[in-house]
Amino acid sequence: MQKLKDKVAVITGATSGMGLATARLFVEEGAYVFITGRRQAELDEAVKTIGSNVTGVLADSANLSDLDRLFETVKNKKGQIDVLYASAGAVDGAPIGQISEEHFDKQFDVNAKGTLFTVQKALPLLKDHSSIIMTGTVAAHMGLPYLSVYAASKATLDAFAKGWVTDLKGRGIRVNVIHPGPIDTPLFQSMSDEQKAGYIKGVPLGRAGRPDEIAKTALFLASDDSSFITGTSISVDGGSTVQV
Repeated sequence: MQKLKDKVAVITGATSGMGLATARLFVEEGAYVFITGRRQAELDEAVKTIGSNVTGVLADSANLSDLDRLFETVKNKKGQIDVLYASAGAVDGAPIGQISEEHFDKQFDVNAKGTLFTVQKALPLLKDHSSIIMTGTVAAHMGLPYLSVYAASKATLDAFAKGWVTDLKGRGIRVNVIHPGPIDTPLFQSMSDEQKAGYIKGVPLGRAGRPDEIAKTALFLASDDSSFITGTSISVDGGSTVQV
């Protein structure tokens, strides 16, 4: 039985990696999916890859007018949302002492502000007892060099989830966060062999995760399998956060 049969899902930042893998799995499980991306060519390719029951919307999650256009498209085409997965994100590194205002603003604009307004603008379309999922990072729970701003912008999502659960308790909407560890995405593949080895060294399972492993976690949180789980986070990291 398909776990998302006849459901409508919106996934931001879904043109590659974890977001794309999730969109594909959601469609396989019976959902109609709206995906976003910031580059038209990549968005078109993602829609082609998914194949059916998908609409691509060109949108930058840090741009509020883009978000308005996204949800207007969803409203006109489907009228409601059962699953909202705010997956769009930005990552860059800089050590304390070299952090610029631009560096700070770029990551908080997408990771914190963009996520907040993605959820807020979706609220009129979200059905009661729907599921909101956000993509964090295990860096939010670890002291990783150069990534303090990125980690802080993603740690914000845990606070959002806990606060929104109480804000939305009258509607029964569940809110949860996925914190991925090193995942074999195009970003991971763009790193040097030395960088990749360094990240994998900190994973007790001895490898990078696969995008489909994040997708399966998102499916769990999107479906009735997690009907009594809300206001929490799940680390999908091969044990990275417990490594000593």
